[in-house]
Amino acid sequence: MKKNRREFLKNAGVATTAAVGAGTLAAPYVKAQSKITWRLQTYAGPALAEHVIKPSIDAFNKVANGEMEIELYFADQLVPTGELFRAMQRGTVDAVQSDDDSIAAPVDISVFGGYFPFATRYSLDVPVLFNEWGLREIWEEAYGEVENVKWLSAGAWDPCHFATVDPISSLDDLRGKRVFTFPTAGRFLARFGVVPVTLPWEDIEVAVQTGELDGIAWSGITEDYTVGWADVTNYFLTNNISGAWCGSYFANEERWNELPAHLQELFRLCMDSSHYYRQHWYWGGEAKLRVQGDKMKLTSIPDEEWKTVEDAAVEFWDEVAAESERNARVVQILRDYNALMRKAGPPYRSA
Repeated sequence: MKKNRREFLKNAGVATTAAVGAGTLAAPYVKAQSKITWRLQTYAGPALAEHVIKPSIDAFNKVANGEMEIELYFADQLVPTGELFRAMQRGTVDAVQSDDDSIAAPVDISVFGGYFPFATRYSLDVPVLFNEWGLREIWEEAYGEVENVKWLSAGAWDPCHFATVDPISSLDDLRGKRVFTFPTAGRFLARFGVVPVTLPWEDIEVAVQTGELDGIAWSGITEDYTVGWADVTNYFLTNNISGAWCGSYFANEERWNELPAHLQELFRLCMDSSHYYRQHWYWGGEAKLRVQGDKMKLTSIPDEEWKTVEDAAVEFWDEVAAESERNARVVQILRDYNALMRKAGPPYRSA
């Protein structure tokens, strides 16, 4: 027994030494593993980014526990927003938060990103359409045809209203107004005499002050106050052309595939937390600032006159549906969804 015990201890010592040696040999490999660093650029300027993305990125960096860090850049900080998609393909940036429309995504469905006229009434419509009505699968299909870009997730932002220097109380008041807006929204609003203007996001406030712009149709009232536009415009039109902006997260596909599964999942969770934050921040802000805001006077176009705009959207949908078979599928989903919401009645849609 003693002999066996001595042999056991001897063998255990050899095994322990071997284990230590193996650990020592493995140490340089472990130390060689560097922290993963991503550069993510958002469509939003600094003040807006504090709400629409920064909290979720800060949370990601904290929970990633040194394995990965996402460096957040604001609108046009690394590359102009209109060039973001190509920059992401090349790897100049690793990820993007924006709508498909603004970054010139080379897919037919990019027209639905941002503000597609009257597609949504409320912010909850966007996640329902993507997760329950099939838009997610269509977006995955479309971006699956694009080299080296991974579409990750879509969520809702605020509704699209006019913030203007002069009051708007009829459709005639829109004619000739130079307005900063999204590409597709501008294409639609041009039917009513609006002159769409494209400028870098950070230049908008000064452009209104100098008279280069007459107004903005890029957000709801929450953003108008948050980013300073309420300081240079006088009026807020309560009619909107869309109940919620549709924006997405994208990543360079090679960089995405390099991430271990747990970091991919962590990023998905942080995207969801960002989507959730915006749901309550915008919903509460839109109501509170309409009632308690003291910088902008509210104006409205009568419902019977605004119906002209809603009717024009039906024709616009037909035009977009004719552009591709995939666009036609999206438009049909939007038609079916809105028809069901109307049948459901309040609170989904008015009777």
